[in-house]
Amino acid sequence: MSIARAITKSVRVPPSKVRFAVDLIRGRTVADAMLQLSYSKLKGGRLLMKTLASAIANAENNKEVKREDLYVSEAKVDKGSDLKRAWPRSKGRRSPILRRSSHLFIGVDLLSNKKQGKK
Repeated sequence: MSIARAITKSVRVPPSKVRFAVDLIRGRTVADAMLQLSYSKLKGGRLLMKTLASAIANAENNKEVKREDLYVSEAKVDKGSDLKRAWPRSKGRRSPILRRSSHLFIGVDLLSNKKQGKK
């Protein structure tokens, strides 16, 4: 259960590509997660950094906690809607083009609530 979260919907990046960036930050402190995303060359990483910054701001303003006390408790990417386009082919046919989009979910929680797992 996270104390604050942020959602970004209909981002024009395929979910399979954003999941690379999500795997980098899941379970890390917010300072470490922002550092990982800032050096990531992925477009999904830049968009995820904005969502993470929003989740941090929500925690600071609504729950009055410090940034240093937070970690990324949940981070997931779901499939959004597809833009359907067509590519012309010979003999009047067409080939479909699916331009995929993503929904980003990030939740932050207090470090004191972090479950100690195996490492």
